Amino acid sequence: MKFCPNCETRMRLKFDDNLILCPKCGFSVNGGNTINMNSSISASATTVQKQNALRVMDGENNVEILPTINIDCPKCSNNSAVWWMLQTRSADEATTQFYRCTKCNHTWRNYS
Repeated sequence: MKFCPNCETRMRLKFDDNLILCPKCGFSVNGGNTINMNSSISASATTVQKQNALRVMDGENNVEILPTINIDCPKCSNNSAVWWMLQTRSADEATTQFYRCTKCNHTWRNYS
C-alpha cells in the first residue's frame, strides 16, 4: 500500500496504465518515475478509477495463486474450486466468500 507524499492519501492502482494515482491531489507514480499532475483529477481518470475499483477475478487472472477447496459446483458437479473473500456489505456484517469451479469456471458466492 502506498501513500501520497503530498497529501498522505492512500494511492490507487490504475490497472490499464500500470499507474499508481492519488485520488485526492492527482500525484502519480509510474514504474518508479514520479509525475506531478495538476491539483485536480480529470473526470476520465476518476471514471477509470471507479471502473477498476472492484475488478476481482476479471478476465484471465492467475487462479493458481488462490486457495482451493473441495466443494461441489452447482453447474457441473465438479468437487474442486478456488475461493476468495470480499467485504461486499457494510463493515459490521460478515464477508462474502466467492467460489470458482476449476473445471467450468462457474462462479458463485456464499454469504457467511
